[in-house]
Amino acid sequence: MNVTNGQPPADTQVQRTSRDTAEVPAALARWLATKLPPGAEPAVRLHSGIDANGMSNETLVFDVVWQQDGARRTAEYVARVAPSPADVPVYENYALQDQYDTMQIVRRLSEVPIPRVEFMEASGDVLGMPFFLMERLAGVVPPDVLPYTYGDNWLFDASPEDRRRLQDSTVKALAGLHAIPDAATTFAFLDPKFPGATVLQRNVARTRAWYDFAARGLGRSPLTERALQWLESHVPDAGETVLVWGDARLGNVIYADFEPVGILDWDMASIGPRELDLSWLIFAHRVFQSLTDVFGLPGLPDFLREEDVVATYTDLTGARIGDLHWYHVHAAVNWAVLFMRVGARSIHFGQTERPEDIETLLHHRPLFESLVADLDD
Repeated sequence: MNVTNGQPPADTQVQRTSRDTAEVPAALARWLATKLPPGAEPAVRLHSGIDANGMSNETLVFDVVWQQDGARRTAEYVARVAPSPADVPVYENYALQDQYDTMQIVRRLSEVPIPRVEFMEASGDVLGMPFFLMERLAGVVPPDVLPYTYGDNWLFDASPEDRRRLQDSTVKALAGLHAIPDAATTFAFLDPKFPGATVLQRNVARTRAWYDFAARGLGRSPLTERALQWLESHVPDAGETVLVWGDARLGNVIYADFEPVGILDWDMASIGPRELDLSWLIFAHRVFQSLTDVFGLPGLPDFLREEDVVATYTDLTGARIGDLHWYHVHAAVNWAVLFMRVGARSIHFGQTERPEDIETLLHHRPLFESLVADLDD
């Protein structure tokens, strides 16, 4: 993130794809005609993508109008499209079918608000890459770009009481996900396909593989490698295996009246200990809060504090949550890899120049360094 006169950058648009959208409406309409009743004659109107949130999938927002039973029908959809390998994707593999299946199962087995998903297109023949459709929900999302901690947005401007209501209701949704019974069996398809005697070891191995993928195209990060080596040699004993959302942060939630109405983005879903999600929720805010320090902004230091999140979660679940330090280091490594891939994509699209020091792409570097400095060997 570039600094201009001590202020956050004004141009923060994140390019995710080289797709020319001119042909998208007609392609979607032809495909939907095969899914809707005969004679539907669907027409698609494409809106702009979602630029303030999300770093991985391409997101297309559109309306569709069609005829059915002599009446005019309308629907609003969001298409989650796997990125093209040519566009420097964040992840090496996009298991869209797993995301689709997970959302359907969570809707069926819990009260957690999940958008209805429809029409999986796995072949890539329609838009060049696989995608699925989900209903478009009304609501607001805390921005990632620029982060909500920077100010001038609905969450920052909310009262402390409303922010606390949002915080507690988000933790409640997380507890609901973790309460789905027999997660190890129900979501066995999410068990990381990497070596490891325990599910947590397999999650760490997945993180290692993601880092190796990022480093191949960009270069090695000594800071990340030191943290990874420490994680691998200090894997804790984990408790109950639950469904792990994986990217449990506010920017992946649609809110209405400060309560979740839609839990989004299941790219990083897995199974494992509940601490993976709790740490991610807490640490994601720390990342955004640390970015405000760079610009001397106040941020939201009293929001999503670890002691408050853990206390609320414990009250809701009765689960005993121990020291989260190992999990925070794991989250810091994943954020480092995420920033490396997003940085590589920005370089690819000419939005930034390739730096001499790869670690300057790690926007949470001071926070990450403070964690690594405290690690024992």
